Amino acid sequence: MTNYYDTKRMFITFEGLDGSGKTTQATLLVHRLSALGREVMFLREPGGTTVSEKIRAILLDKQHLELRQKTELLLFSAARAQLVEDVIRPALRSGKVVICDRFYDSTTAYQGYGRKLNLDEIRSINTLATSGTTPDLTVLVDVELDELRRRRHSAGIVDDRMESSGVEFYQRVRGGYLAMTVAEPKRIILINGMRPVEEIHNEIWSIVQQRFF
Repeated sequence: MTNYYDTKRMFITFEGLDGSGKTTQATLLVHRLSALGREVMFLREPGGTTVSEKIRAILLDKQHLELRQKTELLLFSAARAQLVEDVIRPALRSGKVVICDRFYDSTTAYQGYGRKLNLDEIRSINTLATSGTTPDLTVLVDVELDELRRRRHSAGIVDDRMESSGVEFYQRVRGGYLAMTVAEPKRIILINGMRPVEEIHNEIWSIVQQRFF
C-alpha cells in the first residue's frame, strides 16, 4: 500500500515519566500506522542496538548506585548516538516511520531538570549525540505523581536505579517536561494521561492525522 503519505518523513517520539502510559500509547500508534500500510520501526531508549542495550543494563542496574551524574548523562547520550547512527537515520532515509519510546528530551528532563546539570551543556551534548536529528513530533504523556505511584504499586513494579531517585527528583523532572512544552509548543504536544487509554489514543491519532496526513 503506497500513497502520498509514504513520502512524508515521520519521526515521532514519546516522552513522560515511567508509568505514564507513554509506551502503551506508542504501541497503539505503531499498530494504527502499520494497519495503514506504513513500514514502522518501533524503538526504545536507551537501547535498540547491541551496544545501546548493554549501556541500558548499566544505567538501570541498582548495583551501580555510585554512578556519577555526569557519567549517567554521557552513558545515555552514548547509547543514543549509537542508535541514531546505526538505526534511526538509516530508517528515516529509507522512508520508514520511526517511533521512539524516549529520545533526547528525556535527557533534558531527567539529567537537566532532575539532576540539575547545566542545561546549555546538555543541549550541546544532545545535538552531538543525535547529529542534529530532531523529532517531527513529540508526544508528552503527563500524569500526576500520586497516580504514578498508585499505578506502580498496583502493578507490583520494583524500582530500578533511575526510579529510586526520590519524589523531589521526579517533581523536578515533571516540571522540566512541562517547561519544555512551553518552550517548544509546535514540536512537543502535551497529553493528559489521566484519562482512559482509548481516549488518549484517539487524541494522539487525531494530532498525527493533522500533522502528517
